[in-house]
Amino acid sequence: MSAENLKNVVREKYGEAALRARAGERSSCCGSSAAGAADCCDPITSNLYEPTQEGEVPDTALRASLGCGNPTALAELKAGETVLDLGSGGGIDVILSARRVGPTGKAYGLDMTDEMLALAEENKRKSGLANVEFLKGDIEQIPLPDDSVDVIISNCVINLAADKDRVLKEAFRVLKPGGRFAVSDVVARGRVPEAVRKDMELWVGCVAGALGDYEYVAKLAKAGFADIDIEPTREIDGTFISAFVRATKAAPAFCCSSSCCA
Repeated sequence: MSAENLKNVVREKYGEAALRARAGERSSCCGSSAAGAADCCDPITSNLYEPTQEGEVPDTALRASLGCGNPTALAELKAGETVLDLGSGGGIDVILSARRVGPTGKAYGLDMTDEMLALAEENKRKSGLANVEFLKGDIEQIPLPDDSVDVIISNCVINLAADKDRVLKEAFRVLKPGGRFAVSDVVARGRVPEAVRKDMELWVGCVAGALGDYEYVAKLAKAGFADIDIEPTREIDGTFISAFVRATKAAPAFCCSSSCCA
């Protein structure tokens, strides 16, 4: 399947998830129709947020959460920082981030699905937060300028992208020097069976598109990142893990004289 066809499949499934959230139903990243996927995904997609966090967001944002982790709890956000959530969905992690960075900070959410963006705008209105902005676009082509954000978060979305090298290159571009990459994602240990790779329902369910742990590290390094670390948070059958993936965009070396930068 081509990258464009894959993108259309993902857009359709996540649009359906947004509509279910509006109707009062809950989804997982596996969706509601993935045969056999729900059983394998539930151990890493359920009960991700603390009760206090759940109380900080609208119910529809919680119901639309399709993640595999809790990046806002692990990213150590600071007051005044600018945060970008790649694949922000219904906005739960954007709203939580906006509360962490406070009124002097800013939280962007980027998503390609109209239904999710509409739901996110509704959740923004319900939250009453003024430091939130949702953008429409692809995570392979982020509509923000170079060196514009302090922290990039994402929750079980990068594994869905067909061109992960492009995603990581774009993430590196928009981060400020010294900025942090701090995402939750599904990561594979060992080889993913080809039958799983070809199953679009499993791809949309956060499994088939997962990078291997060593492959993830290599791609981050290729994009220019340093201080790369993958911390497992949950596990499925020893093959797939939900992980917190950290990296930094190193600040330029200090130049002490005119000759050293020539």
